[in-house]
Amino acid sequence: MSVFEHPEFDSHEHVAFCHDKASGLSAIIAVHNTQLGPALGGCRMWPYGNSNEALNDVLRLSKGMTYKSAMANLKLGGGKSVIIGDPRQHKSKALMQAMGKFVDSLGGQYYTAEDSGISVTDLQTMATQSDYITGVKANYHYNGEKPDGNPAPSTAYGVFVGLKASVQYALNCDLKDVKVAIQGVGHVGYRLAKHLHEHGAKLYVTDIYPEGVQRAVNEFGATPVSPDALYALDVDVIAPCALGASINDETLPQIKAKVIAGAANNQLAREEMGECLRQLGILYAPDYVINAGGVIDIYHQRMTSSNGALRSHIEQIGDTLTSIYERADAQQGATNRIANAIAEERFNYKG
Repeated sequence: MSVFEHPEFDSHEHVAFCHDKASGLSAIIAVHNTQLGPALGGCRMWPYGNSNEALNDVLRLSKGMTYKSAMANLKLGGGKSVIIGDPRQHKSKALMQAMGKFVDSLGGQYYTAEDSGISVTDLQTMATQSDYITGVKANYHYNGEKPDGNPAPSTAYGVFVGLKASVQYALNCDLKDVKVAIQGVGHVGYRLAKHLHEHGAKLYVTDIYPEGVQRAVNEFGATPVSPDALYALDVDVIAPCALGASINDETLPQIKAKVIAGAANNQLAREEMGECLRQLGILYAPDYVINAGGVIDIYHQRMTSSNGALRSHIEQIGDTLTSIYERADAQQGATNRIANAIAEERFNYKG
């Protein structure tokens, strides 16, 4: 199948493939849209089953970044990169250097950042080969702490703000004693759990790595659950914070929660799932809106800003979601469709 016939191809401007025999790098960069500015999106390393799975992921993720930047009012386009491989087994300095050269080959059309399987240290290694690596240094932190370039704290804070606004809209209450099931307690999911715990929420957690679950149990009194059981839990909120497509034909009939609000990209297996959720009375926080804290952070690190300005920008996520919910109710439309329409108005504008 040609990339042009791929079901997730959406008039992408540039899709590039790289194989470096010496380092073992097999990677793909997808640039979706640069109407508002150069493409920005993280680099993900994951043990995909085959190259088609990786292509599917990078096409979906890069498109999501276009919508994310537009909804966050950033002068950036959307792109993404993926490396095929297990980050716990196949990562090396040579592989990261090769990835840096690959990013550099696009000449600034695409800037990369941290994502699943990639650390700030990895980005610093890439940056020895390219000027188009972001998140390697920072000047601002939303909470006034010492910044290290990792956008995960800002992503988690944005998801927390958005989840809180979603609970207020759907359940008309604060977070005290609200039951939240978190799928994935890695860099972002763990920090989200911490925010929720500090505000009195009751947590249920799962992860493919048991040490993450145990940490949440020890520190936040979370209840561990198996991955297969999470979506059937009798909870108020489900927070997908791992890989995408977790809201699908198998999980949808199990859901008892009234709110879905989490950090994962591409949570809906199909766009039509948004309408299914609406008909079931489940409020869905569009993923690229609620998880925009990280890209907002990276944007502020590239300009003259302040801790307060960064925090204020992230906190706008709650207001943006509320406006989407109100418009969705007024038009009897799915929240993901409403968010898409608003974003498309912005990045397709030619004025």
